[in-house]
Amino acid sequence: MRIVAGRGTPATALLTRQRVAHTLHPYDVAPDTPNYGAEVAAALGVPPERVFKSLVASVDGVLTVAVVPVTGELDLKTLATAVGGKRATLADRTLAERTTGYVRGGISPLGQRKALPTVVDSSAERFPTVYVSAGRRGLQLELAPADLIRLTSATTAPVAAP
Repeated sequence: MRIVAGRGTPATALLTRQRVAHTLHPYDVAPDTPNYGAEVAAALGVPPERVFKSLVASVDGVLTVAVVPVTGELDLKTLATAVGGKRATLADRTLAERTTGYVRGGISPLGQRKALPTVVDSSAERFPTVYVSAGRRGLQLELAPADLIRLTSATTAPVAAP
């Protein structure tokens, strides 16, 4: 899919600049829909365990991105351990948006305003491609998990709880 001029995002610009194979997938799901991630997966026609959400947490005061499947929740204790911390809490929405440059519901792990430590749930490595936000609501991008991990300098760990 092609992005119309002026409609790209920092995430799509990064992938283009790095010549990373990816596919863009627009979808139409209301932002206030209950179980939003599952509805996005249904709209895209893909198994929900291949669709990942990006959550910003504070681990011992350091903002950290966790990329977890929409089928589960973020295990904050495991996230803290994965980055060598003791305590993690979800970050304040305004701080997360200001730091990443994206709005909630459209936070991409790629192309963030400030590079943050990132942990991708290890389940991503089971799939040839995964789906993450392209940096705005209504647009997902599909790419190889290895590219996601490399471009975000992420570590992998089992940070999703069922």
